[in-house]
Formats: sequence, C-alpha cells, structure tokens
Amino acid sequence: MEENKNIVSEPNLEYSAYTYADYLDFTFDYMVELIRGRIYKMTPAPSPNHQRVVGNLHLQIRSRLDENSCQVYLAPIDVILPIYNPTKDSPNTVVQPDLCIICDPSKIQEAGCFGAPDLVIEVISPHTSKKDLTKKYEVYEEVGVREYWIVFPKDEIIETFVLADSKFIRSETYVKSDQISSAIFRDLRFGLESVF
Repeated sequence: MEENKNIVSEPNLEYSAYTYADYLDFTFDYMVELIRGRIYKMTPAPSPNHQRVVGNLHLQIRSRLDENSCQVYLAPIDVILPIYNPTKDSPNTVVQPDLCIICDPSKIQEAGCFGAPDLVIEVISPHTSKKDLTKKYEVYEEVGVREYWIVFPKDEIIETFVLADSKFIRSETYVKSDQISSAIFRDLRFGLESVF
C-alpha cells in the first residue's frame, strides 16, 4: 500500500537535544520547527482556505496596528524562544507561527525574532492541531506570549487566551458573526465576517 505523502506525523525521535545552532545547520528538503529540542516537520503547503484566512487576518491587523511601535509578521519567520538546553546553554525552540505581533524592535534581527512575540496567532490545520493546541500552547505560555489566538478555519471560530500570572486564561470564543477584540491592543478590533 502506498503511503499517503500528504499526511505528516510527528517524529518518533529518540534524540531530543537539538538546539538553535543545530537548526541553522539542518539541510532538510522541507521546513521544520524545533520544540524543546525535538524536530517537527512542517505540514505540506497549507490549503487555500488556510492561506485565505491568514491573509485576511493579516490585512485586518495591519490596518489597525500602530506601526510606530508594533509590527505584524507572517510565516515563515523563525521565532527563537528563550527555552534552553541546559547542557548546551543554547535555545532549543524555534517555531513559525502563522502570524505574530512584535512590539519590541530589539527582538527583530536578520535571522528572525529572538524572544517572545506579544501576540501569536496559529491557524489550525488537520496536520498541526495537536502541536498547536498542546506543545506550542505550552511554550508560548512558558516564554510569556501575552496573548494567543487559535483559529479554527473549518469551524469559523477563534479562541483567545491571555497571559495572567504566567498562565494562559481563556479569554473569549468568537464565531463568524462576532467582532473580535484583542485584550492587549485597544485598537485591534474587527468583524470576523471579513476573515472567514
């Protein structure tokens, strides 16, 4: 039976001590993320609906964001998070969120973002749901991402989480007929009909 090449499963690797330095030397024919030293193959090209939702979110956010203090970035952008391999004293987590807002310009370097974005948005696809809902949720919480949006394009729902006392608290669940608003950016408010 021929293996379905569109299905990407998480690797069952015994070695989980890769660092950002190793990541820079990877020569895979596909994109990967590194979470707590483990390699996760990125999914096949996102679906047209996924890309449409990401593009619509970017348009809505960019038009409402004060660009003098914050910037919105689309994937792919390496976000190197301050989670370290203690024996190698090197970051071991590099992710590529669908969208992120970064307000501290010192975090942006030629290679990507070094540190936690202020707001991260992940648009769920069937191949990434487990990673986005558990592993990435946990590292975003640990490094102090102030707000996290999880977008379910098939269901036309967005769940938002806000960091409080170092833990994510579910803020709101929005549906297509709602107006979404950010808990940390006052002017970031728009109708989801324009997204879905």
